[in-house]
Amino acid sequence: MFRLLFLKSLAHSKLRKSWLSTLSSLVGEKNLILMGPPGSGKTSVGRVLGQKLGCPVIDVDDDVLEKSWDMSVSDKLQEVGDEQFVEEEGKALSKFSASGSVISLTGSNPLHAGSMEHTKKNGIVVYLDVHLQDILERLERMKVNRIVGQRSGISIGDILQKRKQFYKKWYDVRVFCQTGDCIEVMADNVIDAVKRYQNGQCETFVSTRSHGSERQTIKSQPKFFSDVLIEGLAADGGLYVPKNGLPKLTPGEWGRLVQSSYAERAQIILEKCIHPSDIPSVVLGEIIEKAYGDNFDCRKIAPVRHLSGNQFVLELFHGPTASFKDLALQFMPHMFAYCIPKVCNYLVLVATSGDTGSAVLDGFSRLSDLDKRRIAVFCLYPENGISEVQKSQMIACQGDNGLAMGVQSDFDFCQNSIKEMFTNPEYTGYLTAEYGTSLTTANSINWGRLLPQIVYHASAYLDLVSQGVITFGSPVDVCIPTGNFGNILAALYAKQMGIPMRKFICASNQNNVLTDFINTGLYDLRGRTLLQSYSPAIDILKSSNLERYLHLLTNRDGRLVSELQSQLLSHGHFQLPDNLFRRLRQDFVGDWCSETDCLSTIRSVYDKTGYILDTHTAVAKVVADRMQDRTCPVIISSTAHYSKFAPVILQALRIEEMKQSPLSQLHVLNSFHPLPPAHRSMIAMLKGQQTHKSHVCEADPSHIMQNVDCYLQNVFLKVH
Repeated sequence: MFRLLFLKSLAHSKLRKSWLSTLSSLVGEKNLILMGPPGSGKTSVGRVLGQKLGCPVIDVDDDVLEKSWDMSVSDKLQEVGDEQFVEEEGKALSKFSASGSVISLTGSNPLHAGSMEHTKKNGIVVYLDVHLQDILERLERMKVNRIVGQRSGISIGDILQKRKQFYKKWYDVRVFCQTGDCIEVMADNVIDAVKRYQNGQCETFVSTRSHGSERQTIKSQPKFFSDVLIEGLAADGGLYVPKNGLPKLTPGEWGRLVQSSYAERAQIILEKCIHPSDIPSVVLGEIIEKAYGDNFDCRKIAPVRHLSGNQFVLELFHGPTASFKDLALQFMPHMFAYCIPKVCNYLVLVATSGDTGSAVLDGFSRLSDLDKRRIAVFCLYPENGISEVQKSQMIACQGDNGLAMGVQSDFDFCQNSIKEMFTNPEYTGYLTAEYGTSLTTANSINWGRLLPQIVYHASAYLDLVSQGVITFGSPVDVCIPTGNFGNILAALYAKQMGIPMRKFICASNQNNVLTDFINTGLYDLRGRTLLQSYSPAIDILKSSNLERYLHLLTNRDGRLVSELQSQLLSHGHFQLPDNLFRRLRQDFVGDWCSETDCLSTIRSVYDKTGYILDTHTAVAKVVADRMQDRTCPVIISSTAHYSKFAPVILQALRIEEMKQSPLSQLHVLNSFHPLPPAHRSMIAMLKGQQTHKSHVCEADPSHIMQNVDCYLQNVFLKVH
């Protein structure tokens, strides 16, 4: 249903209506428009494409401009100067029309908006994204020493770098060229990219519990990225995953990203994972710019710092709420707002073990006022199971479209309550009838939440290459504190996309069900009670994202995944068959850290390096010390800023001055001038906490649903 709404209402959905068949028939009525900087190979690639497709080839320089002006392009540029040249060039292109042709634009055509709008109406714009060094070498061979926009003291390289913003504005398809790609290869890549652009139907998603039977296939409508983003959880209770797996980048493509910014890396990776019929590349770029900008305290977004020996820390806490959740949740809300039908209200239900709540509330509060009127957040957290700073922060993040509610229970109860609401047709039907509201989730059970996490794991590896620690292709291990298995699964997905990761080291605290599973193949909840710890974000017994890994491990055997999940639900445990356990051990090792070891590690690392680990990163450090074999670097995910757990950090560092106020505790910590420094955004957030009210509910699903109903009465009008 949602997919049909997209196809009817949004301009980008014309892809499937207009260009339904093969590439050759597409070119029969539309133009294939090649865009890129001078020296990117547009003219040469255009000629090869014309031969392959049997269609006319038009070079704008030779066939439009020079014929229109009756003089050479270089003479015209010399005669009128840069600004007037762009205007004259734009006017000439605006008067030109063609169909069924391959058109090679000039390098400066994208600088003129009017002519690009005219040209884009009748074709697909393909951006030849060629490595700058390749372009400069070609321009030197062509003896080009002057291009539009070049002035004294400004190099051609500077101009080409500045022009990227204009190319990003217009393309439908990007061909991300490897260094040294020949013209023939580039032409073939253009054809492959346009075929993908035409055929979004092949990029579908399935539930981890889907059996793939003929009856199911006939009955079920295909699910696309926008569908799974909106729905969150599959109707059968499973989690959505890409039917054909994730795309893989070549070493050459990864190599091009080594010197790129975090946002540039995110754009390339996510373009390959999200079909443009769901989110066009131009829109995706705009969302990435909003997500990874001034809202982060660090320009590098997720930097990698050397800790000691061959251990490196991936700092994932520079976002506004000081945890790794921000890397996905500054991005996902804008993507969600773009994809949902404009006629519906949505309630984002979230369960949090500490950090997700404030990150979701903050992320959705940054939407436009129009979007905030139709998207609200309701967040459940264990009232006595998170740190005081986390609780204060969550309360501070409440706004016009967000509410946080403490529950007198643990995280597993909160998470199960969310799932029960999703799978209760009477309740979801009531919300639709009363408030015109549908439910979704921003927990990592939502594919749209998990996907952006792949980026920072890939980016960390590329940073080590950039820093000269390793060369591309050398292995690294990663060690990640995890409870819900989403963060470590995202690292495994990065490996599937081509990042050379070797071992995935799972670090648990005393709630060590995951590491027991990794070491025995037995997932066993019998007799376990959730224990409160110094690292509350991983105080989880039932790991939701493990189901996605089981789907991978079983070669996408949804029937077996369903059986294992059914055993867990009915008997409290399941055992992997021996062959699957051996396969698991090829990727994963794991161990757990005691509370005592957590504190002593925080102290010892600070004494040796001056660097303060948060409690979760300390868990990972302890486990990394035990499990890594020292033959390659290990990247430890630092999932939160230490100041979120100030009382424990003060205790670990044996600092006696313990004040009650979280803000006072932070001031004490900051007086020691620690590394990393104070988190400015979080301190500012806590200062505003007093203006918001806290809400607490007993551990009763019916009471929780009543509170949801009361909240909706305040944020959305009843439909009758």
